[in-house]
Amino acid sequence: MFFNHPVSDLVARIKNGYMVNKPVITSPVSRLREGILSILKNEGYILNFTKVKEPGLSARFDVQLKYHYSVPVVSEIQVVSKPGKRIYCNADKIPLVKNGLGMVVLSTSQGIIADHDARSKKIGGEVLFKVF
Repeated sequence: MFFNHPVSDLVARIKNGYMVNKPVITSPVSRLREGILSILKNEGYILNFTKVKEPGLSARFDVQLKYHYSVPVVSEIQVVSKPGKRIYCNADKIPLVKNGLGMVVLSTSQGIIADHDARSKKIGGEVLFKVF
């Protein structure tokens, strides 16, 4: 299966899963998606994700979405950098989401990292998406 922009595809799957209160969503496997999902898990936006490989089928991630009293933990998730318009920022210009309550995920020379890690390491990069 071919996707034009894997970040947009993953964000859309997560957003749609939360909108219909699904407990688990699936996503194709890639290193970029794995990095994004591990950050979302470490920051508490999803419960867990596992890599599933069934014979005869391509590998996939099963992502367990997180709810608090039946309300989705993620209220907003939005792609910032798109294939037609990439958004880059320096370490001192990383945007705050909801005055620091949300998070921005960046693609840097050291991999996919959260905004607070990028600020502490003083590295900038491409702003992939924001989540609150």
